[in-house]
Amino acid sequence: MQSTQHRKPFPTYIVVFLAPAVIIYTLFMVYPLANSLRLSFFSIDDQKVETFVGLGNYVTLFTDKNFAPFFWNAFKNNIVFFIVHMLVQNSIGLLLAALLASGGWGRRFYRTTLFMPTVLSVVIIGFIWQLILNPLWGVAESILQAIGLGALYKPWLGLPSTALVTVSLISVWQFIGIPMILFYTALIGIPEELIEAAHADGANGWQIFWRVKFPLVLPTLGIVIILTFVGNFNAFDLIYTMKGALAGPEFSTDIMGTLFYRTFFGQQLQLGNPTMGATVAAMMFLIILTGVLIYLFLWQRRVQTYEL
Repeated sequence: MQSTQHRKPFPTYIVVFLAPAVIIYTLFMVYPLANSLRLSFFSIDDQKVETFVGLGNYVTLFTDKNFAPFFWNAFKNNIVFFIVHMLVQNSIGLLLAALLASGGWGRRFYRTTLFMPTVLSVVIIGFIWQLILNPLWGVAESILQAIGLGALYKPWLGLPSTALVTVSLISVWQFIGIPMILFYTALIGIPEELIEAAHADGANGWQIFWRVKFPLVLPTLGIVIILTFVGNFNAFDLIYTMKGALAGPEFSTDIMGTLFYRTFFGQQLQLGNPTMGATVAAMMFLIILTGVLIYLFLWQRRVQTYEL
């Protein structure tokens, strides 16, 4: 009884401070998401009457010849988009972070310069790179010719075989600063005593990085992976800016975000089909949720086991 009487009251000021953010987030994030998931189980006729169809929209999305080819093509392209970012963006980001963390003159300048494209508008980035790569007046061909590689130039954005990888690399160039900063923060947080002890044991720079630094960066690597996964399967703006809603040429740059836009807002077969658009959005949510759960239950446990 005595412990109950002396229990501290719940600090109500916490509720006061959290309430505005929770209300705004619920109104503009949670409610639209829940309503979109609900809408994916209904169909809407011309009189705007909703009819419950269960998993009918999902069956249509996966099997109907008017929807399935577009969905599986967008899903495949999204995987390629993610793989390019994982292999190129995060690898180079880790390399740049290691170089910056090693010290040297001008690292603040290079850190700021490398991160600068991240804060630029995606519209500006897309427009600039379209000008650079334009086969009529772009400077890409001239630059390659100046260094003796003119034979390698192609209209990369206009070929179905290269358009997706080209847009992916442009996205890598813009957002490489995010993994770089995250890795850099993790690397400079490693205690100097560990590095000095490794030097004393005769380890060279390569061995110190892989045997001492990299294991300590694994938690940050997991965060970078999940941020890359979520960001790539939510991607839309760069492809829409550079290739439009049809994600040309021949839907070769189509991903889940552009497929959702066309389906929901009326540029995919049936004009303005909100239920099928909501179904595509629900699949995007389920894919992202699956990736996050895999990260939580597999990657984090592996890192914790490694640390123990």
